[in-house]
Amino acid sequence: MDRLQFIIAIAIILFVAFGLGWLAHWLVARFSRVSSADLGEMEALARALHDAEETRDQAIAYLQSRETELTSQLSQTEAELRAAMEGLREARAETEELRSYIDQMSQGQA
Repeated sequence: MDRLQFIIAIAIILFVAFGLGWLAHWLVARFSRVSSADLGEMEALARALHDAEETRDQAIAYLQSRETELTSQLSQTEAELRAAMEGLREARAETEELRSYIDQMSQGQA
């Protein structure tokens, strides 16, 4: 094989390799191409996801505000309960004092 035949053989091999590479690229691009219907569907999914995230954020904000409100209400109720229990304790002590006084008076008269 002389020099000219070697150059022609290398040129043919390189051209075939280029053609195969171009064909492979074209096939990959053809099969991985996104159709307009798929693009519309992806856009709708993205919009639905965005709406769902907004709804989730609103729900979280509502739950946090509701939790704060309920915590405040619970603290107020506990304070009222403590005040009522203290009042009841004082009323019982006063009742016991009155019973004791009445018992002393009734024994003093008897």
